[in-house]
Amino acid sequence: MRRKIIYLVNPVSGTSSKDSVQNTIAAETLKSGIPFRFFPSVANGDYSFLEETILTEKITDIVIVGGDGTVSQVVDSLMAMPVQFGIVPCGSGNGLAFGAGIPKTIKKALAIIFNNHSQQVDGFRINKRFACMLCGIGFDGQVAHDFAKANQRGLATYVKKVFSNFFTALPYSFKIKLNNKIFTTEAYFISIANSNQFGNNFTIAPKASLNDGKVDVVIVTDQSKLTLLYNTFMQVGGLNGLQKKENINENKSVIYFQTSEIRISNYGEAPMHIDGEPVETEKKIHIEVQPSCFKLLTSKDGL
Repeated sequence: MRRKIIYLVNPVSGTSSKDSVQNTIAAETLKSGIPFRFFPSVANGDYSFLEETILTEKITDIVIVGGDGTVSQVVDSLMAMPVQFGIVPCGSGNGLAFGAGIPKTIKKALAIIFNNHSQQVDGFRINKRFACMLCGIGFDGQVAHDFAKANQRGLATYVKKVFSNFFTALPYSFKIKLNNKIFTTEAYFISIANSNQFGNNFTIAPKASLNDGKVDVVIVTDQSKLTLLYNTFMQVGGLNGLQKKENINENKSVIYFQTSEIRISNYGEAPMHIDGEPVETEKKIHIEVQPSCFKLLTSKDGL
């Protein structure tokens, strides 16, 4: 089947000029000989309006020009369609793209798309809401909410929001329920990761894989701010080993395990984000992996 691409461009993601990005994409795709069209992303995240176009025009590829939040919305809307998905990473974090080995350089990302190698990738549901990469509850959820209100995007703004929240951050109360274990904890944050990324090549779950049928859960528990910094860097550096979920030690500073399903009682109503986008928090959170739910264009050694 001859390939046909729809590019979905988020005009407000990241800091780059989207006119320049779109011109580069158009020029490179014309060179490849693959027919293509551009559409803007939509604020409500519903891309069902593209279904008829995909079927009647035999579109083979949906390529998202944006960040993790846009990727998550597009995949959620169109994963039932007979298409594979690509990413030209133009967001502030680009965690899914970097986790899949897709570079931020536009021409290199397009080369992966034109090479036409795709792999099955997992997603997961948070109370039925879809995530392709990461859900954060607590400290990083608050940072995501503050970042969304900022006048400027980009890594520098995100770092400022991290530091402004760090000194005032307090732990939240949670109950964790797995198939064969229940425990309560006071924690600064809980990260549920499908990718090994927070974004910007900052690794929070070093053992995470995009296609292993599991999410990695990282719980950073109540401790002094100094040890919080130390233990977070230990986690980022891959020095905290995975625990078997049936033998979790809830007294550790960092609790790190893998599971296909988890239920969290969010007693303190800690703020949340899904793939970097702030969402309304919930007291009861059910997370379940949706294995091999979409095809992602990657390099051959990307996953």
